Amino acid sequence: MSSQYIFDKDDIKFRKKRTSVWAVLRRILVFFVATASMAVLYYLIFALFFSTEEQQRLRDENRMYEKEYPELQRKEELVSDVIEGLRLKDDRIYEEIFSMSAPDLDPISSVDFLNGMDSIPDTDIVVYAERKLDKAVASAGAVEANFARIMKAVTDSGFVMPPMTNPLENFSFAQTGASVGEKINPFYKVPIMHNGLDMIAPSGAPVYAAADGVVKNVIRSRKGLGNVVEIDHGNGYVTRYAHLADVEVRKGRELKKGARIGYVGVSGNSFAPHLHYEVLRDTLVMDPVNHLFASVTPDDYVNMLIMAVSTGQSLD
Repeated sequence: MSSQYIFDKDDIKFRKKRTSVWAVLRRILVFFVATASMAVLYYLIFALFFSTEEQQRLRDENRMYEKEYPELQRKEELVSDVIEGLRLKDDRIYEEIFSMSAPDLDPISSVDFLNGMDSIPDTDIVVYAERKLDKAVASAGAVEANFARIMKAVTDSGFVMPPMTNPLENFSFAQTGASVGEKINPFYKVPIMHNGLDMIAPSGAPVYAAADGVVKNVIRSRKGLGNVVEIDHGNGYVTRYAHLADVEVRKGRELKKGARIGYVGVSGNSFAPHLHYEVLRDTLVMDPVNHLFASVTPDDYVNMLIMAVSTGQSLD
């Protein structure tokens, strides 16, 4: 209990007034609640109208991410399309070269089960790792079996190696022109089916046989593909070298890989000096780029693929 004096108007004197402890505690509590409320109110007003440097920086970053996110999404979709295109290209190479499908590998980089989780139980990590290990072992077995089939096919007495050598010396990816597909004809300016690969080179550059074979045909003409040499490599493979300036072989001659057959020129309907190179198997048009990966570095080969696909106009 506490006491205080108050003035009594009726008796015209001071008298003692007693105050309970609970009343004092209640007043203290009200004081603290009012003080805390005012502090919260002041903080809200300050936070609403004023920002610290850190808050401003975070807001700027959020605005930047919001602006860049659509572009990042577009690039991610583009990368996915490119990866899918490379996978299909790889399948075609295996099919053309080895007559079998490429092994389907399951990537071990997926961590989808981590999304939205702050912590992962040890048991889940163990199960996930075990599942991925099983898939990796199965994929390794598929790759090993595929290589075994390839080695068996390569070592077979009747196997004929496809033409895999670049017919031009010192060829860089920057010399790659249009490959197989509909391309704009440089003379008629309309899309026309292009059945080979334009390999840009100076006039007079020597042209070599891409593999062992027999000269199937020699054509000398001022029209179309101009001067042409066709080589039969066996197993249905035929290579065709067009727009040659001069021919150094004759029909029926046996050739070894790397034998010189002529020189780059502009014979026939050629827009500029280049070698028009074709690869056929059982009369079906193959993409020559798929047969050049063994002649260049991996980086140059990727650039060759990009150049061959993105070039929209042929040189013949």
